[in-house]
Amino acid sequence: MPDLFKTKRKTLLALAFVGLVLAVTVLGGSLPQQKPNIEATACLEAQPQTVTLPGGVTIMGSNAAYAEERPARKISVSPFEIDATEITNAQFRAFIEATGYKTDAERPQPGFDVAGGAVFTLPGPSNPSWWKFVAGANWRHPEGPDSSIEGRNNDPVVQVTLADARAYAAWAGRRLPREAEWEYAARAGSETTYVWGAEKTPDGREMANYWQGAFPVQNSLKDGHALRAPVGCYDANGFGLYDMIGNVWEWTETRSGGPDSEPVHVIKGGSFLCAENYCRRYRASARQFHESGFSTNHIGFRTVK
Repeated sequence: MPDLFKTKRKTLLALAFVGLVLAVTVLGGSLPQQKPNIEATACLEAQPQTVTLPGGVTIMGSNAAYAEERPARKISVSPFEIDATEITNAQFRAFIEATGYKTDAERPQPGFDVAGGAVFTLPGPSNPSWWKFVAGANWRHPEGPDSSIEGRNNDPVVQVTLADARAYAAWAGRRLPREAEWEYAARAGSETTYVWGAEKTPDGREMANYWQGAFPVQNSLKDGHALRAPVGCYDANGFGLYDMIGNVWEWTETRSGGPDSEPVHVIKGGSFLCAENYCRRYRASARQFHESGFSTNHIGFRTVK
């Protein structure tokens, strides 16, 4: 078995380990498909392009959450420009049409020998892990060949690897953010547990796209989204940036280790799969580690300059 497949297999198992006891209580099945919404394909009248941040001092990390976020410390960040939203399907399509670029998920994957990516699937007896490799999953078909981004131009693009995100950024004359830059941008000067305040749902209002209910067996869909939401459906943070928390994880240029054949990078922000009983990474300080060459249906990116 190729070493790269072993590494990817470890990723699928690690993504699914916590909460397995809950998983065996359900019959299983697939998540609802992300279907076009003709009445509301966008949450913003016009998509803002970029925001220039002045730089400054901020707190990075947290002493009150997961071990990998410790210690909380002050850092200085130089001024930079950042995309106001996650890169969308429409923006990524423009890049593909201009360059003819072929993403990693559209190429045969080592160890699997077919093109595809990792997809979240509700667990059951035949699928105790809620992540599985799906042949044919790519940015045009995030959940597999039977899914589509038709009518979802304003959703964040997913099923992109670090290399794919870097290629888009280079084409746009930009780069991916470092973890410190990303966290500074997400915090927007806040020092509370959540960037919008101390409470996760002030006055009962959902402030980001994440999982409501007992992951992975029950999602109340209180926020109205089974999977990804169009960018900008929730209030911008203090810097005017949308969806820094929730919706999809975002690639950063910060490496966290791993063999040279498959480096591991930090992803930030949490996703629609983060829940109160599992993950809780819908916070600016939260960080996760992911194999740079493996795409999923819950990781996207934004760029900086």
